[in-house]
Amino acid sequence: MRVKLGIDPTAPDLHLGHAVVLKKLRQLQDQGHEAVFIVGDFTAMIGDPSGREGVRPPLSREEIKANTKKFLKQAGKIIDLKRTEIHYNSRWLRKLKADDFIKLLNNFTLQQIVQREDFSKRLQSNQPIALAEPVYPVLQAYDSVMVRADLEIGGKDQTLNLMAGRDLMRKMGMKPQETLTLPLLIGTDGVKKMSKSVGNYIALDEKPNEMYGKIMTVPDELMPQYYELLTDVPFPKESHPKEAKMTLAKLIVGWLWGEKKAIKAEKHFMRVFGMKKLPSQMAEIKITNNQETIINLLLAAGIKSKSGARRLIEQGGVRLDDEVKKDPNEVLTIKNGSVLQIGRRRFYRLRIS
Repeated sequence: MRVKLGIDPTAPDLHLGHAVVLKKLRQLQDQGHEAVFIVGDFTAMIGDPSGREGVRPPLSREEIKANTKKFLKQAGKIIDLKRTEIHYNSRWLRKLKADDFIKLLNNFTLQQIVQREDFSKRLQSNQPIALAEPVYPVLQAYDSVMVRADLEIGGKDQTLNLMAGRDLMRKMGMKPQETLTLPLLIGTDGVKKMSKSVGNYIALDEKPNEMYGKIMTVPDELMPQYYELLTDVPFPKESHPKEAKMTLAKLIVGWLWGEKKAIKAEKHFMRVFGMKKLPSQMAEIKITNNQETIINLLLAAGIKSKSGARRLIEQGGVRLDDEVKKDPNEVLTIKNGSVLQIGRRRFYRLRIS
């Protein structure tokens, strides 16, 4: 079979929610089926409305191009890109002339599109729906026509989009694709599906220590789902929740980064959180004198804005030598070798040069 999976590069990071469908594509690929991966560089300008509560902010071509480069590298952690047929849907969607586009739209009715749950909710709550959004399933369906898909896989929220592909292929005299939908992975907040826009996600290129630590924050009740969708190991019902979570974290980090890095990440976690010790290795921040504000230290550590740094400080998420700092404007006297901690997992050694 020609098995199609499409993902839009609406952000530079793929996450564990994407890993669910990528893992299924890899399984089918390893069984001898042909993997067809669609990079939705054209449809990313609209953004898939599935499950959305509002209009996506539009992306420029430059942003999409930058996202795509990082995005494919991350997908290659799971699928074998050398054995994958990769297409950018801008190749055919940009070439559609106005009259061909109207003919394409005439294969669908407005009722088919707006009856979907996400659109109906937004209509009922008087939330805006951009005119481009109802067109999205039509464009995704056209992708299936262009690559002659036998099977399309996606998350459960993709059902309407996948069925639109079946309808369009049938109307164009082609054998309609089969569809396979997978459960949606709940994010680290334990409430909503894992999503870049919600911020409850674990990125596929998260560093091993960070990835391990974030998995350890996933609510206990989600462990069965995470085991089922992200591993080939059954959920250990008899294990203590913390042990089950540590096993899960090691399995996922090992899958995406290799076993050696998974073992190191586990040791790091045990050292920092299990025995309340500092990590054995830390990034260094060089400063020119021993008098500095805490907000400037955070900017030197990579926090992108003063407002973001201020928010972290005011929320009690910043420590210097294990002392919580809550005044963004405090001028500190820093010792050479002091340790700056941001959140639970980020540690920096301060060096005065």
